[in-house]
Amino acid sequence: MLCEEILKNVFPLLEGEDLAACMGVSKQWRDIASDDFYWKCQCAKRWPSVCKRHKPPAETYYKMYQMFSKRRVNRSLPPPRLSFENLEFFIDIWSEDKLVFSGLIPGVALDSGMKTLPSGISNVLRTHLGRPDYKMVVPAEPRFTIPLNQSVSVSLLVARNDSSKVARIINRSVFDYIDRSSYRALAFEYLDLSPYYPFISGIRAWISLLFMDVEDMNDGLLDVFGIQLDFNDVADTKDEVLWLLDMLDWK
Repeated sequence: MLCEEILKNVFPLLEGEDLAACMGVSKQWRDIASDDFYWKCQCAKRWPSVCKRHKPPAETYYKMYQMFSKRRVNRSLPPPRLSFENLEFFIDIWSEDKLVFSGLIPGVALDSGMKTLPSGISNVLRTHLGRPDYKMVVPAEPRFTIPLNQSVSVSLLVARNDSSKVARIINRSVFDYIDRSSYRALAFEYLDLSPYYPFISGIRAWISLLFMDVEDMNDGLLDVFGIQLDFNDVADTKDEVLWLLDMLDWK
């Protein structure tokens, strides 16, 4: 009994992390520390106004402390509502006003990536494409070339087979940057998200043209063998990409 009285006097003085640790010492300590009075004391330290109510806003003060005392990091996403099996991507690429590539890409093809890399690509690209991180890459079929001295632009739409809705990802954006060291031409567009997400903005979709290694890049033409889509500002995994696509302004 003396030990119990000591614990009841000490527990209100502890910090929440220490009080939680005490619950793992023994059954007696856990039974005492589970009294919501001690957790009300913890909540009173962090949110004094909460304790002005006759009962806690949550089910118990202990549960409230558990939910809000620490910032949650690395939260796992729920399963996405979309799947690549129900998506199709429409990619059109122009050199000036001439259409040089037009492809309907099944979502599963974009999700699967390039299984076989062609010979003749740079070691930089081979290393990049060989890494295990998630990538959305498809081969350019048929292969095409783009001239360095002309403006090259791209449009990208995505369609849902389960609802016949379409969303825009990229709208005639120009490949205004050619990374000669990594053999990629890059274009981007800020995403049009659904009005249900009014406080989210500034998310970019990037599309890259992957071109073959050449001895002299000044000959005027780039031989494109692959196309990569990514949202590396915010989405690095398959589930994150699907949730981001779900947030588009589908029409």
